[in-house]
Amino acid sequence: MTARSTRRSFAAKSGQSRLAAIGAIAVAGSLLLTGCGDQTKEKDKGESGGDVKAAAPLADKLPQAIRDKGEVKVGSDIAYAPVEFKDKSGKTVGIDPDIAAAIGKQLGVKFTFENGTFDTLVTGLRSKRYDVAMSAMTDTKDRQNGIDGDTGKKVGEGVDFVDYFNAGVSIYTLKGKTQSIATWDDLCGKKIVVQRGTVSHDLAKDQAKKCPSGKKLSVEAYDTDQQAQTRLRSGGADAGSADFPVAAYAVETSGGGKDFELVGEQVEAAPYGIAVAKGNTELRDAIKAALDAIIKNGEYAKIVAKWGVDGGAVKEAVVNGGK
Repeated sequence: MTARSTRRSFAAKSGQSRLAAIGAIAVAGSLLLTGCGDQTKEKDKGESGGDVKAAAPLADKLPQAIRDKGEVKVGSDIAYAPVEFKDKSGKTVGIDPDIAAAIGKQLGVKFTFENGTFDTLVTGLRSKRYDVAMSAMTDTKDRQNGIDGDTGKKVGEGVDFVDYFNAGVSIYTLKGKTQSIATWDDLCGKKIVVQRGTVSHDLAKDQAKKCPSGKKLSVEAYDTDQQAQTRLRSGGADAGSADFPVAAYAVETSGGGKDFELVGEQVEAAPYGIAVAKGNTELRDAIKAALDAIIKNGEYAKIVAKWGVDGGAVKEAVVNGGK
């Protein structure tokens, strides 16, 4: 669920091994996160001042109000496997919940994921419905400054980001029906399906403007990536596009790996960020410190390797590193 960023090539690092790792997780069964539990409901006794807080080395960095309630409310569009999604039992699992849980251990609080539509997450921060937004959200200057990427107009005060992962955008097709698609230029004269409001959507709209007369690119945008996948699976389009972790997971799991295949290389490499309301610098800096801590102690590396996305790992937490 990324947003517009400067286009640049981002070749997949060890793509096959990452797909294999993702596949191994999918085959493993329930996709429950080790030590994470149900992010939407489960509470630890430490939230109210018990064992978790006592053991948390960075708890004193949090705002007192957060420490008192023992939780960080996370706004997230929980329909973007493997970044965040519901497993077969209805629990919230994925890369983001796993990283959030690890950060929470450092801070002595529970990160509780609340489902919302992607385009309302930033306004949810402004209204204080959420403490943070964590939803494969790309850190961009427009979002930092509250600028609408399409109109260039100011629409809000913006947010701060703590960057925790890098992801590019991939194209995928029906398996065995690539139609020689390897680049965005190859999509001219064809139809692509994407999730609305994403980098993929922006790229598709930009590409449609570049295609010559008589070879226009038709773009269909959907509320969720699953809807776009369903349309492609049924033969209603020639290709789909999504963030690499999402596209790779769809390729490996849809139809037991028989539905889709990745084509070409990734583009639009950009950081995912945990969004925090402007002015909430104490919470932002506490999250940054906790992220740096789990990077240093190796827990972060275990999480991204577990989900087969270690090629997108960051070496340090950065505030507002998006361009």
